[in-house]
This record gives sequence, structure tokens and C-alpha cells, in this order.
Amino acid sequence: MTMPDKETLLQEELLIVRNSGEIPEIAFHSALHYLTADPEGPGLTLNAVDLRHLEEQVIARYREIMLRDLDPANRDLRIYRGVRRCIFNWERLGKFLARQQRPEPQGLRAEIADQLCAFLHVEAREVQEGRRSSVVNCTAEELEGFWRLLAVVPCHLPADWPRLCLPDGEEG
Repeated sequence: MTMPDKETLLQEELLIVRNSGEIPEIAFHSALHYLTADPEGPGLTLNAVDLRHLEEQVIARYREIMLRDLDPANRDLRIYRGVRRCIFNWERLGKFLARQQRPEPQGLRAEIADQLCAFLHVEAREVQEGRRSSVVNCTAEELEGFWRLLAVVPCHLPADWPRLCLPDGEEG
């Protein structure tokens, strides 16, 4: 059996990384290992463009995961992990970007900030109307740290956002 060409192998790994689970950099490192160092792998030499394509899939997956967890439509689904997980994933993405010496993707911070504000407005309205209990699974301190990091202007948040959060010291 002949080994597929480099482009085919790389495309397969890009797809795997893009559709990876909750921690896409694990799939990234697995792909790198398989493609370059695994004795049973193809033993490729990846260039900067190849690496950039793999890194972009990690970034795309993190974006997708964070937006999923800030989508009010997902709150009652098994896939929903909550605001706290979004905060963790923002931090993980930042660490990944630093390790790879990549800048933050243009517009990503604003996109996540806008989605966070929209999520909190829907959540606040539905909680106030008595249609549901809050699913915000982080403390007000954690949420404030996140929205400040995202450069959210406080007036864009619902006035009663802190009451959506867990009490200090409680785990979500």
C-alpha cells in the first residue's frame, strides 16, 4: 500500500484538528507528532505554511467552542458547557497563541465580547420573566474579569448581570 501524498495527509489532519474535541491543541500536537515523528507516520517535514494551516484550525475550533457556549439556544443541550468553560477556553487559546507566537486573530475579541453581551441580555430577560433559572456557571468576579479582558463597555451589559452569577466560592 502506498502512502498518500503530503497534501492529502495534511488535509486529513487539518480536518481532524478542526473537528477535534474540547481541547483542540491536543489534536494539533497529535497531528504534528503523527505527520513528523511517529514511526508509523509519514515522516513529513512541515514548512511554516503547513504549521500555520494547522494552527488556524485550532483557532477556528476554539472560536466555535466559545461561541457555542455563549449561544442561548444551546443552554439546555448536552453540548452546552457554560460561561465558565468559555472563560477557560479563552485562556487556553491565549496560551496556545503565545506558545505558537501568533497574534490574536483580528476581530475575535470583539466577536466573543458581542456574543457574551447578547447572551447575558437574553439570560437576564428570561430569568427576570421567570422563564428559567440562570445557567451562568461562574461568579460575578470571574465574569467581570472576563468582560473586562474582552474590553466590554459596562453599559452594554444588562444592569442586573451580577445576580445571574454563582455566589462567591461556589463552583459551577
